[in-house]
Amino acid sequence: MLRIIAWLLLTAYLITVGLWHPAATPVSTAFAGLAFLIGLVPAYAWAITAGALWWRHHHSRTVVVTETVS
Repeated sequence: MLRIIAWLLLTAYLITVGLWHPAATPVSTAFAGLAFLIGLVPAYAWAITAGALWWRHHHSRTVVVTETVS
């Protein structure tokens, strides 16, 4: 919690002083590069990968029957 408050205070200080844009430039550049790399992969490849990961980690519920009906 203290770390979040410290980050918010630092952000408020940088906005107030006017240093926010130079301080945020490396972060925005990194996100732009990440978006470019994600954009290189076709959407159907992301969909197939997401489906495969979901299928692999999907836990189906099984019902165990312990009594027989006569």
